[in-house]
Amino acid sequence: MSSSVTRAAGNEPPQPSAAASTEAANGTANGAVTSEGTAATGTGQAPGNAPGTGAVTSAGAGTPAAGTPAAAGADGAPASPLRRGAARFARPVLAVLAGALLYASFPPRPLWWLAPFALALLAGCLHGRRARAGFGLGFLFGLGYLLPLLVWTSEGVGPVPWLALATLEALLIGLTGLGIALVSRLPAWPLWAAAVWVAGEALRARAPFGGFPWGKLAFGQADGLFLPLAALGGTPLLSFAVALCGFGLYEALRVARAHPRRTAAALAALTVAAPIGAALAARPLVSDAAEDGTAVAAVIQGNVPRAGFDFNAQRRAVLDNHAKRTVQLAEDVKAGRVPKPDFVVWPENSSDIDPFTQPDAYDVIDKAVKAIGVPVAIGSVLVPESGPLRNTMILWDPVKGPTDTYDKRKIQPFGERMPMRSFVRIFSADVDRVRRDFGPGKEPGVFDMAGSGVGMVTCYEAAFDDAVRSTVRAGAQVIAVPSNNATFGRSQMTYQQLAMDRIRAVEHSRSVLVPVTSGVSAVIRPDGTIVQQTRMFTADALVAEIPLRSTETPATRFGPLPEYVLLAVAAGGFGWVLTRRIRARRAAGAGTPEAS
Repeated sequence: MSSSVTRAAGNEPPQPSAAASTEAANGTANGAVTSEGTAATGTGQAPGNAPGTGAVTSAGAGTPAAGTPAAAGADGAPASPLRRGAARFARPVLAVLAGALLYASFPPRPLWWLAPFALALLAGCLHGRRARAGFGLGFLFGLGYLLPLLVWTSEGVGPVPWLALATLEALLIGLTGLGIALVSRLPAWPLWAAAVWVAGEALRARAPFGGFPWGKLAFGQADGLFLPLAALGGTPLLSFAVALCGFGLYEALRVARAHPRRTAAALAALTVAAPIGAALAARPLVSDAAEDGTAVAAVIQGNVPRAGFDFNAQRRAVLDNHAKRTVQLAEDVKAGRVPKPDFVVWPENSSDIDPFTQPDAYDVIDKAVKAIGVPVAIGSVLVPESGPLRNTMILWDPVKGPTDTYDKRKIQPFGERMPMRSFVRIFSADVDRVRRDFGPGKEPGVFDMAGSGVGMVTCYEAAFDDAVRSTVRAGAQVIAVPSNNATFGRSQMTYQQLAMDRIRAVEHSRSVLVPVTSGVSAVIRPDGTIVQQTRMFTADALVAEIPLRSTETPATRFGPLPEYVLLAVAAGGFGWVLTRRIRARRAAGAGTPEAS
């Protein structure tokens, strides 16, 4: 590892900041100075003096800070080269392990409780470090987290897109690490750091290329204690609570070890207890009671002949599969094996053949809808004579035929549209699989299906707060998330997305229907519980009675406001850091004797 890379990852000799040096020289010992001195040492202990060297030392151990030239063992002898080498690489290794631990907290594993511990470990790496080190350690954390989380993006196209996406997103997490390192020198730093984490997620959800919110802390908490907070403040508040608990856990342990009898230890523990208490207090917001009656809904999983990108070459077989499974459902209804649904939802891309231009596709769909005898939402690709393609849900009535459409608004970059096509082609010939870009819709889509307002949130859109919320605000009593995951085989992607859908159910207090071409399809109640689900790569149909709800949760009403508040908190933390630095430099300048 080169010297520059090593230093960026947090291995440069920690030095006290200007504020720390000035305050220590004045002999102050309040909480702010302790925090600033901790930043200088990077050890999580109060500052001390090292006579003759000027090195900041640990008050708890009375030894020079690790990583300084004067670093020594407990007996005062200089540390061995092996020990210094181990110390040099400890933080980068721990940062990667923290990222891997956060990955392990995500579905399909029900280990949501690992997330606070992962962030506590990250806090131990970042606390008191310089901005450059914070960026490097945050980047390594991001790689440890996102490389395994996003490995499904390599399905069928090789490792280049996966590595590029994970690296880009890890760089953005590196910026988050930089911010956390800066605010970690402030009093009550876990609060500021958790707000900075949310700011980092907000950035990733918006840039580049429209953003990629996949991997939000909130999306790993579908089975977690903090879940009710989604109904209060949406995914930003849920992520904030997990981050605050993790950072507070590290701070509580750090302070308790250094000052076990001080009030500071109790205050640090409060940062762990507060989000837990808030989650428990928010539990009354989570309900699956029917407000507007109930409806019997069905979702169809027709399956695909083969997994992978060849799915697109099998479009007629896929259409036939979904039509046949719908006809089979109609036969099961007639035989009394299942109740008759009030409406049916097919997956995204269940008819990649445009039924408005291909009469045979129209006939196949129309016969299936007439057989079941209720409105059906059909996922199709519309091919206009000019302009971009449309990823469209079509409301198909058994008597009137197609009556309404919804065009997907969040178009996946490098999947449904290809930014920088000529440049990307240098690295992968798979760029030309996307021969014609899809274009985004403009308005939310809520279909009137047998008197029920069913809002369409197509696949990738479920990751975006505004796409789901706008659909609910437009009158959706039920949310449908038609998806096509056949491209990604039997990877963990479908379970990660299903967890997002569960979060959205609680966030907006709506039942969520998840029809997927190849699975996992599911029916989710407004409290986030899955009442039915399919296996992957099987043909199936789910029929369930679901509650209809129209009450808006605080998260639905407030929209992005909680996120904006937390962004303001993060900005306030950065402003405080800047103010302290300016004051410290002025004080240092005033105390410097003039040259003779």
